[in-house]
Amino acid sequence: MKASKRKTYYVVQAFTEGPDGPYPDSPREVPNEIAARAWLDRLRSVKAGAIAFSRTGDPDLGEFDDAVIIAQFGDVPLDVADLTGA
Repeated sequence: MKASKRKTYYVVQAFTEGPDGPYPDSPREVPNEIAARAWLDRLRSVKAGAIAFSRTGDPDLGEFDDAVIIAQFGDVPLDVADLTGA
């Protein structure tokens, strides 16, 4: 039986304000929670909103735990579960 290779990914998802409300920018993978919080701080003055989250799982199997929200600010769509895969 193959050993599980669980890994935690940290992601920051920013949103830009558009005519029909906020829309997601390309997500950014960062190395850890500290970096995720730092990116959120950088985005505060230039984006409508952003969310940082982590997901842990086995990428080889495609099995991941629910996303864990680290922090967020501003205008983030209510249905962030679609963005985080939760």
